[in-house]
Formats: sequence, structure tokens, C-alpha cells
Amino acid sequence: MPKDSPNAMSDTVILPDLLDLTGAAVAPAEAVLDKATEALREMVSDAGRVSATLIEAHQGAAHGLAWLATYVESLRQMQKWAERVNEAGRFGEVEQLIHQIAFGEYLWQIAGGLQMNQTEIVRLQDIGLVRADIDALMSDAVTTLCDRGNSQAARLRLVELMQERAAEITVGTTGLDDELEMIRAQFRRYALEKVEPVAHDWHLKDELIPMEVIEELAEMGVFGLTIPEEFGGLGLSKASMVVVSEELSRGYIGVGSLGTRSEIAAELILAGGTDAQKEHWLPKIASAEILPTAVFTEPNTGSDLGSLRTRAIKDETGDYRVTGNKTWITHAARTHVMTLLARTDPETSDHRGLSMFLAEKTPGTDETPFPTPGMTGGEIEVLGYRGMKEYELGFDNFHVKGENLLGGVEGQGFKQLMKTFEAARIQTAARAVGVAQAALDQGMQYAQDRKQFGKSLIEFPRVASKLAMMAVEIMVARQLTYFSAWEKDNDRRCDLEAGMAKLLGARVAWAAADNALQIHGGNGFALEYKISRILCDARILNIFEGAAEIQAQVIARRLLG
Repeated sequence: MPKDSPNAMSDTVILPDLLDLTGAAVAPAEAVLDKATEALREMVSDAGRVSATLIEAHQGAAHGLAWLATYVESLRQMQKWAERVNEAGRFGEVEQLIHQIAFGEYLWQIAGGLQMNQTEIVRLQDIGLVRADIDALMSDAVTTLCDRGNSQAARLRLVELMQERAAEITVGTTGLDDELEMIRAQFRRYALEKVEPVAHDWHLKDELIPMEVIEELAEMGVFGLTIPEEFGGLGLSKASMVVVSEELSRGYIGVGSLGTRSEIAAELILAGGTDAQKEHWLPKIASAEILPTAVFTEPNTGSDLGSLRTRAIKDETGDYRVTGNKTWITHAARTHVMTLLARTDPETSDHRGLSMFLAEKTPGTDETPFPTPGMTGGEIEVLGYRGMKEYELGFDNFHVKGENLLGGVEGQGFKQLMKTFEAARIQTAARAVGVAQAALDQGMQYAQDRKQFGKSLIEFPRVASKLAMMAVEIMVARQLTYFSAWEKDNDRRCDLEAGMAKLLGARVAWAAADNALQIHGGNGFALEYKISRILCDARILNIFEGAAEIQAQVIARRLLG
């Protein structure tokens, strides 16, 4: 909004001594989390041991604890971000407003009710806390931030500054180093020039992303980003993977997701493959000479991977014959190799009998998508996330070479797969941040361009407030995602952090897309507007790589020990 607008606000909306104030608010939030964890542990324990049956019986409370922990970790990481950028001399007005609003909003939600989704709100009482515990949260710092942090004045001022600094890639300094910001700028340029102008057409026509794009991304190193240099990759950090995924997904989630299957395959091979498998497969994955796809899920198992039924029977030659069905297989037709999870021990019915294979196949065409003998498939028509297509697959005596058993030992498949979940969920969180940013881009532009009642939509406080909260939550999700990537880069276990980043990021992406479509009004419901695609794309993020409910369950079990 213009500076002479009656809604224009000065920087007086920023609270005095902000960093000290927010720093003082972290400890009370952590104390509430500790008390909630203790209370829930008592609630779900039987004879002194945490019971899976009782966790399921108290599922709402358990998942509420996961969300509470995610909020508290978000506040920790936002405080670290603020201190980091302040030390670098970059804690300007935009950053201060983002930080203040984030603390004001998330602290109030902790105190009053955590929104797991639109209809499920969990309160501290539900997790076993009493009024005295909740009152203890409301320290002077917390009360000040709750009362004054997320004010309309702060939100309107933030949006005013967002318009003045529209040329900047992100709303607020990210806190990353110069090298990572150069990578961001490179992939933002690519997305703006080669992806955004045509992505909506791919979506509407339900077309595969052109091979030209895959070849260009291969030249930029996307498929070997984190593969060690000795195997033909760039040997970069998971943090770089996050930045690349974020910016490509901002252009189109399909493009941002092209590297996901390569990331999963490379993780599997690096962690569980033989030396020969690493030397054979990794350079080809890094160069995109071969494209992999992940073949795990079955029609009746969903997230319960331990109960998979697809069988791999070893024949007299030492090779395997695979029979069974798989579903929700992304990019299945055009790829060269499948990371295929199948049961090699028919006497088992749980994860212990599963093995992972690098199953080779012939890439298909539009006319003949699955030409490999023993393999059939059919497309699943979907709302969004269309650029690679989804398929159901059938295997009937499908041949896999014995040498392509990952690691050369049967029964290790589930354990090998678990090692990839950290990186996969970090990457999914990054995609969510990118989709959320795309929604903000569209919502902001439309709010500026669209005139109603004699002025731009962005001049209406509720419209501006929607945009401000998008920007704030995107930064929160971004910092949580970066933190999980840094933990991974430092070889620390980060399944908890990665799960939190994915859990929050998916919700932030959906909220941003929903609100951006609301800003578009009726036009948002028209297929010709990009926001209609972004809404559809955002919806999958709460489902794949672990549905939100499964993710919360995993986080809760980790917290409870």
C-alpha cells in the first residue's frame, strides 16, 4: 500500500527489545512441552512402560503433543534465525516483524489451542495439563507477545514493506550463507524462465514434464546434488538440496519433485548398497542417464509397509521373480530402474521378511508405457501433482537380477528404507515451502492488481493480514526445514526434526494456497488461474511421505521414548 495510505504503519509496531523478549519466551514454552510430555507418558503407560495400545487409545492427545513439540521447536529455530541474522547486521524491519508475529501467534496457539487442521484443535488440557501448568506458561514475556506481537498494525506494516521489496527473492533474510543464496538465485531464475510460464499448461493438459527440462536439470546437477563426487555427484549438502527443491517447487511442484526419486535411490544405495552397486548405479543416477522411481506402496497397505504382500522368489539361477501389485507409483512409465520393496521370506508377515531391489525396466512411451515383460500398469488420474503421473503397477513373474538385491543380503529392505525417510521428509518439507511461496506470489500479485470498491484488494486489512501470515509461516516452516537439513548434514539423527518440518510445512502450504485462492474470489475457482493448480498441488503434501496423522504418531512415539 502507498506510504500515504491511512493504513500505513511506522516501525513503532515493533516491540522494544524484541530479541530479548522472544528469547525469554522460549523457556516457558519448553517447560510446558516437558510437562505435557510427562503427563501424556503417564497417561499412556502400563506397568511403567509406554503402551502402543494406549497411545492409540489417546491418539488425539498424542498427536497434540507432536504438534506442541513442533511449535516449540519452531520457536527455538526462529529465535536462532533472528539471532543469526541480527549478528550479521541483517535483522531489519521485515525480519523483526516476521519474528514478532510468529512468536505472538504461535504462543497464543500453544496457550489457547493448537490447530492440527481446520476442525481438529487440541488444547493443553487434552494432553493432561491442568490450569496451573497453563498459567505458568504466561510469563511477562509470553503475555506481552501474545497481547501485542501479532497485531493488525504489525501485519499491515509487513505487507507494506513486502510491496516495497517485491524484487527480493524471499520475504525476509533466510539466514543462509552466500553460497546457498547463489544457488537459490540460480534456480529461481531457471524456474521463472523455464517453468512458471508453462507449468500451468502442463497441469491442465495432464502432460509429463518435457524431457528437455529433465536434461537441463541434469546439466545443472540436480539429480546428483548430494551424491559424493567420487560417484559423479556434486557432493553438496542437504541444505543445498532444500534450497533447490524449494525454488523449483515454487515454479511447479512436479519439477521440484523430479529429484526426489533420485534422492531416495541414492540414499538407499549409499547406505545399503554393495561397493559394486554404488560404482554402477550412482554415477548413472547423478547424470540422469537413468531415472529411478520408488515402488513401495501397495493397494491395501498404505502407510503399513511392514505388511506388504508382493513376493520376490529366488529361482535356480539366483535371480528373482516378482509377483504382486503396487500403487501410487510416481513417474513409473518413463523411468529405468525401480527401488522395489518386496517380500523374500514367504514365512513372514511383517517387516522382517522384506528386501529391497534395484529392479531394471525399459522406459515406456505414451503408446506403450510399460513394455517390460512381466509388468503392467495403468494411470491414476489425480487432482494435482501431475507432471510425472501416478500409476498402479502389476508384476507377474517379473525378472530381477540376483545382483540387484540391494546390499546382497535378504531381509534388510525395511531397515534400508527407514534410513531414507529423514532425507525424503526434509525434501518434502522443502517442496511444501516452495508451494507455499508460490501461493503467496499469486495471492500478492492478484491482491495488488485487482480493484474493488475503488481500491486494490491489498488495501483491505483482512486481505493484507492473510498475506502477512503466509509470509510469516513460510519463514517458520523454512527455518524448521533448514534445521533438519543441518542436523542431517552433521550426521545427527533427525527423524524427529524432519518429521516436524514435514508436518508443519504441509499445513502451511495448504493454508497459503487456500488463503491465496480466497483472495482471488470466484476467479480462484476458475481453472485458468494458476492458484487453482497450486491449491491442488498443495493438498498432496499432507498425504505423501507419511500422512499428517502418521507423521504425528511417529513424532509422539519418539517424544515419549
